[in-house]
Amino acid sequence: MKFSEVIGQTDVKSRLIQSAKDGRVSHAQMFLGPSGSGKLALALAYAQFLNCTGRLGDDSCGVCPSCVKSARLIHPDIHFVYPTTTTKKVKKDPESKLFAEEWRQFVREGKAYVGLNQWYDFLGVENKQGTIFARDAAEVIRKLSFKAYEGKYKIIIFWMVEKLHISAANKLLKLLEEPPENTLFILIAEESDQILTTVKSRTFQVKVPRIADEALLAAMADYYQLRTADLKHIAMMAHGDWLEALRLYENAEDEKFHFHQYQQWMRLCFKGNVPELIDFCAMIAGIGREKQKSFLAYGLQLFRNSILNNHHLQSLVRLPGEELEFTSKFSPFVNSGNMLQMAELMEEGIRQIERNAHPQILFMDTSLKMIKLLRIKP
Repeated sequence: MKFSEVIGQTDVKSRLIQSAKDGRVSHAQMFLGPSGSGKLALALAYAQFLNCTGRLGDDSCGVCPSCVKSARLIHPDIHFVYPTTTTKKVKKDPESKLFAEEWRQFVREGKAYVGLNQWYDFLGVENKQGTIFARDAAEVIRKLSFKAYEGKYKIIIFWMVEKLHISAANKLLKLLEEPPENTLFILIAEESDQILTTVKSRTFQVKVPRIADEALLAAMADYYQLRTADLKHIAMMAHGDWLEALRLYENAEDEKFHFHQYQQWMRLCFKGNVPELIDFCAMIAGIGREKQKSFLAYGLQLFRNSILNNHHLQSLVRLPGEELEFTSKFSPFVNSGNMLQMAELMEEGIRQIERNAHPQILFMDTSLKMIKLLRIKP
């Protein structure tokens, strides 16, 4: 991947390029930033740039043998470590090298803009969670016992290092502190507080911010071949998250449905109109479990925006006109006396749907509880 293919992130790209030109490449770097900001894309572009044999100013050439292999994720000196778990293919002792083909396909299809839940869905692991195991650490140590095959740098990219098991971390600490010559560790993470302190303290942090709205909008217009005016509201709502921007566009009709139906639901709950709520719950019961879950997740977002509005943080409420208007009117009914119960009610609804609860009964029960919560004053 070339730096020119990374969406936005001009400042981060400039710093990485300059460090390579100056020969001041920190041996262990942590790319830390929110979902959809392009951390993996930056890591791939950086790795390709470092080993490129025909650099063109501020980017890799894209055509030398090293760049071609890097782009295909098969460069012999660029290795990947990522969370894995047991699947139908790997029934025991999972580790990254056993999923190499799946990883390459997954990253290439997403153009390096990928998320952890997407990875789990791609592997078909259902509700299991992935881990970076001690076996992965042992494989890294084995690979680093050899010299670089053809590139200047031997590069190990750890994706979602929050999932690094403590036993794996303990195996890697000495390597992170004193790696072999011309070895680079790039650790990619989203949640700083979930990373082991012993690992975090041994890395140079590269903060990756959200993608600027202008860059996100331009990339979406190019990706979908549409006018920027048609995508402006989606870019605003995505808040610098490329994955969220794609999701919002692909599910635009669902988002409109969620807004209008949630608006109706809250109005019925506020009025305590039980007969119409019965009809409403019957309708929601027929839309399917995945849409029911996303419908309740929309409610969590509505409560969050209401709290921001109540605390005069309207600049953080990134909604189009009609939704923004409704949120401003609804927010007085979300307060310190009921906001936690409201959020818990939606989260419990999502959990119960995942456990195959009867949707009509579930939504009716939730509606009756919401009637009471809307009447609580701070």
